[in-house]
Amino acid sequence: MPQMAPISWLLLFLIFSITFILFNIMNYYSYLPPAPKSNKSTHLSTNSFNWKW
Repeated sequence: MPQMAPISWLLLFLIFSITFILFNIMNYYSYLPPAPKSNKSTHLSTNSFNWKW
């Protein structure tokens, strides 16, 4: 059974590494987080408190 040359192992490692990195980059940048809803959640309450001290 013939053995693989070390350059072939290095080439396989580089191909799989580049494929793995590209796959992760594509998954990272394809995710779009949902935009925050701006109904009344950003409205600050203007109720004044009457402290009886």
